[in-house]
Amino acid sequence: MNHYYSIGQPGQPWGESERQAWLAQCQIKRSYQQLVVPRIEALAERFELSQYGALSYDPQRYPLYAIKSRDWHSDKPKVLITGGVHGYETSGVMGALSFLEQQGERYAEQFDLLVLPCISPWGFETINRWNPNCVDPNRSFKVDSASEEAAAVVKLLAELNVSFLAHFDLHETTDSDKTEFRPALAARDGGEFHIEQEAIPDGFYNVDDSERATPAFQKAIIDAVRQVTHIAPADGNGQIIGADVVQEGVIEYPKRSLFLCGGLTDAPFVTTTEVYPDSPKATPEQCNAAQVAAVCGGLDYLLQR
Repeated sequence: MNHYYSIGQPGQPWGESERQAWLAQCQIKRSYQQLVVPRIEALAERFELSQYGALSYDPQRYPLYAIKSRDWHSDKPKVLITGGVHGYETSGVMGALSFLEQQGERYAEQFDLLVLPCISPWGFETINRWNPNCVDPNRSFKVDSASEEAAAVVKLLAELNVSFLAHFDLHETTDSDKTEFRPALAARDGGEFHIEQEAIPDGFYNVDDSERATPAFQKAIIDAVRQVTHIAPADGNGQIIGADVVQEGVIEYPKRSLFLCGGLTDAPFVTTTEVYPDSPKATPEQCNAAQVAAVCGGLDYLLQR
């Protein structure tokens, strides 16, 4: 059965009028300034806080923050942690902040940390995957990006000009992927969406980079997270979201060629975490804790290698 979105005509890519119709239905549902910014500012006593930009949609409302370990050292390995690339994926934002609040200083003794906790604050407020221009930031991490959220990060890292050992990109897979975001994507691009073919995995999983796979690193993350929440099983085809499961809870994507956030650096150790907040077996607190466990599990592996 084909599932047609409420905006546009089947088989016809959206034009400007459809994009404006989509934007008109977006509403502010929560506050970046109330839920995220105070937690970022509270970390300024322990970490170096800087603003690397602001979204043109409302620069006062949507400043973009980076949080760094104090006193970077040339001999320390550098670690990048990103959250909120997709603003609706709540635990990506809250998990990045919780890691800094709970574990950041401990790991800053061994690593220089750079954390971008909420890359898409407009998406956070409207609980959206896209930005206001119907662009997915997580397909846009490249030079001359159509996403100003992604472009600001690309610019920041170019100016910083350091090599990273690891990059943790914190995400979620939600029921709304199936009910809203994937149908909208198909409609925007003039394609079809077959709802009965879509399955949302129940549990945590990782996305490795197929072009620089690190199976032991991914396994260490999975083993750490299983202490907090359950790991997503493969479906009947041995897949998760249409990709082959290469080990328990791990799939692979070519991150650079898809312009994903996980392909942003040349770090040899990269993972994209995915928790499932709509599971009847997980709470929001568990999802946040799973993100923290994922980062800690990965960093512990790097310390022991």
